[in-house]
Amino acid sequence: MPQRDGQRDGLTDMRRVIAIALAGASACAGASLGGCSSASFMDYFKSTPPTIQVQLESQPSGADAKTSVGPGCKTPCSVSVTTADTNFTVSYTLAKYQTATVPVAVIKNPGDLTTSATTTTDPNPVFAELQPEGPPPKAHKMHPKKKPKPTASAPADSSFPDPNAPTASR
Repeated sequence: MPQRDGQRDGLTDMRRVIAIALAGASACAGASLGGCSSASFMDYFKSTPPTIQVQLESQPSGADAKTSVGPGCKTPCSVSVTTADTNFTVSYTLAKYQTATVPVAVIKNPGDLTTSATTTTDPNPVFAELQPEGPPPKAHKMHPKKKPKPTASAPADSSFPDPNAPTASR
C-alpha cells in the first residue's frame, strides 16, 4: 500500500524506536559519557519484585524473628521483605522457649484497568505464641532393690494376733 505524505506505517515507527534505543545503548557502551549507566538495554524491561512491610509479633515479646528470605528483628518489629514468587517462613527464637516457625503466603493481585497490582502476605502481622521449654529430663537413678524386713511377731501381751503365725487347727 503506498504511503501518503505525512503518514507512516506502524512498522517504520517501530524500526525508528528500536534504532534510537540501540544507538543510545551503543553510545554509552562505546564512549565514557558521565550520564550513561552500566545497565544493559534489556535491564529496562525487567521488573523488580515489590518490597512489602511485614509486621512480626510474638508472645512473649522480645523474640528474635528471622525470615527465610533474609531480614529479621526482635519482636515486636517490622521488616521490609522483597517478595519473589515463592512463599517464605518466619522462625522465632527466645531463650527458655521452644522455637516456632510460621509459614507466610505471598499473595499477588494482578489488578485490572481500574486498580493497580498489589502484593500482600498472609498472615500479616505474622504472630507466634512461644511455648516454654519443659523441665529438663530427670536422670533415673538405679536404686538397689530393698529386701523386705522380716516382720517381728506380735508381743505376747498384744490383743492382736500375729498375722504370720500358723493357724491352729481345730
